[in-house]
Amino acid sequence: MNTFKINTTAYNEEDFFITSNLTEKEIIDVIKPLVMAERNGNDEYDNQDLHGALINAYPNKRITFNHVFEKISI
Repeated sequence: MNTFKINTTAYNEEDFFITSNLTEKEIIDVIKPLVMAERNGNDEYDNQDLHGALINAYPNKRITFNHVFEKISI
């Protein structure tokens, strides 16, 4: 399992993380067409849409969406 930071815009607050057994290539192959469609003015998406697209493309893989992490201070 790996945790990936997904960045699709110039705004850091729109970044999110997924923890998955997918490869970087598998993730990019699914979300890049959605991102490019929005940039070309053809469609809109949000981060949950990208997560959903990954789940639909790889229903038997483990894909966890995270945008906020709990902090542990010791």
